[in-house]
Amino acid sequence: MIKYILKRLLLAVPLLMAITVITFGILHAVPGDPSDILINPRTPRAERERIKHNLGLDKPVYIQYFIWLKNLTFHGDMGYSMIDGKPVLPTILERFPHTLTLMGASYILSILIAIPLGVLAAVHKNSFFDYILTFFSFIGLSIPSFWLALISIYFFVELLGWFPSVGTGSTIQLSLWDKITDYCWHMFLPTLVLTFRNLAEWSRYIRSSMVEVMEEDYIRTAKALGIPKDTIIYKYALKSAFLPMITLIGLTLPNITAGSFVIEFLFGWPGIGRLGIEAVGKRDYPILMGDILIASLFIIIANLIADMLYAWADPRIRIRE
Repeated sequence: MIKYILKRLLLAVPLLMAITVITFGILHAVPGDPSDILINPRTPRAERERIKHNLGLDKPVYIQYFIWLKNLTFHGDMGYSMIDGKPVLPTILERFPHTLTLMGASYILSILIAIPLGVLAAVHKNSFFDYILTFFSFIGLSIPSFWLALISIYFFVELLGWFPSVGTGSTIQLSLWDKITDYCWHMFLPTLVLTFRNLAEWSRYIRSSMVEVMEEDYIRTAKALGIPKDTIIYKYALKSAFLPMITLIGLTLPNITAGSFVIEFLFGWPGIGRLGIEAVGKRDYPILMGDILIASLFIIIANLIADMLYAWADPRIRIRE
């Protein structure tokens, strides 16, 4: 197992390099650069060239990339923001816990709700509950997350005033418990928006897997032996039905990460997603490169964990070292 993990982590190195090369190339292929934000259009040409030279923007793209890669590889330095001059890595690490909290809450909530709903729909196949779940699942799969976020903000924030609009909490002095409560209250609506699509997809997936497993021969044998129905469902069938979900959860992570970028921006959530979108508008290359690199590394590690969980859940699978 340890050799397998080390091998996967080593294979992640060229993958991350490929991601950085593609990202760097795309960013510099877009017309304009950070100097367009920093420099007044009436600034003399000589002054514009001097500012570009100080920012390193006058060098060829491949030279800029190798300088960035050298600093990252040998010094762990992702550079400095071209807009405010702050170091990239501390800026991202400061915001990453907010993104991790939002995505973690969405994942946990999706699993805790989707599994019981999917199991109930499978056990009561073709019932009224099954049809209702199918109807709402199709709605959840059809609605874009950004549209649902905008509608939620309009109704629950603007019209009803039930939830705060932006940020992570009040700036006034509060006790520790009040700070935690306030933080969770600010996180509640964006978490629900992120959860909604996962809930629709995962509940249907669990339902289909459970229906298939419940028709297996060993389940019929267990029923014939008089084993209690709850034991058959939750001890034998659910574990087998949950195996494809582990893969689905791992494969869904990139979509959730990309979705969290938009959701964080719309709800003013100060995570790396909002940081990245703001950097796009400012053409802040170092921030964008660091943001994408950290998000990619997080996705690779999460998929590795999903593979390990899959091998743990199914004894027939053995990870080859």
